[in-house]
Amino acid sequence: MELKLSKKPKGVTIVEGFPGMALIGTISTEYLMEHLEFEPIGKIIFDDAPAVVAIHEGNLIEPLGIYYNKKSNMVVIHGLNLMYGNEWELSKIILELFKKLEAKEIISIEGVGAPEQEVNEGVPDGSVFFYSNNTNTIKRMQKLNISKLQDGIIMGITSALMVKSEKAPLTCLFAKVHTKLPDSKAAAAIIKAIDSYLGLDVDYEPLLKKAEEFEGKIKGILAKSAQANQLKEEKRRLDYLG
Repeated sequence: MELKLSKKPKGVTIVEGFPGMALIGTISTEYLMEHLEFEPIGKIIFDDAPAVVAIHEGNLIEPLGIYYNKKSNMVVIHGLNLMYGNEWELSKIILELFKKLEAKEIISIEGVGAPEQEVNEGVPDGSVFFYSNNTNTIKRMQKLNISKLQDGIIMGITSALMVKSEKAPLTCLFAKVHTKLPDSKAAAAIIKAIDSYLGLDVDYEPLLKKAEEFEGKIKGILAKSAQANQLKEEKRRLDYLG
């Protein structure tokens, strides 16, 4: 796995979102990129990933792309590949990016399963919670009335970052969901929380209104990625047998 950068803006805030529970991370970062002016500044090369990319509206969508918004001095890592089994290695690359850009903070977006007990206690789907290893961030979140996550099982790249980011300020935003299906409503709650936290002036209402359309787009891109993975595995088996 290799990090490649064409630009190195300094003092940025890094936001990462990868396919996970209810696709919260992928939908949220995709929405940010559609509603703010981002430019590609790099990519993460992963040789074991299938050689497949997506084209959307005439533009190449990198499987692991890095994008920059100058106005907010924000970098988004946008992942469309399923990274099962490579979370630790990818977390190292993200922390390498943090050092190279002298970033202020990493914000990780993820969905987390909510038990039925919480629903009965009045915690609705899409409720946003946070985790942070930074005292100042904890205070800011409390002022924004965003509660700290008290219980939950965290998986994927977010969990790897939580373990490895001892020296990097890390803030995780979790949307509690009850389904593995794409959940744009929960992602909209995340966008609202990020907007309040960073002052981005991003309207989350269109995401609510176009939820099905947006979910369909993301599902289509991810389905092609999964299909490419399957074809790659089938080819490996045939090569082994032949």
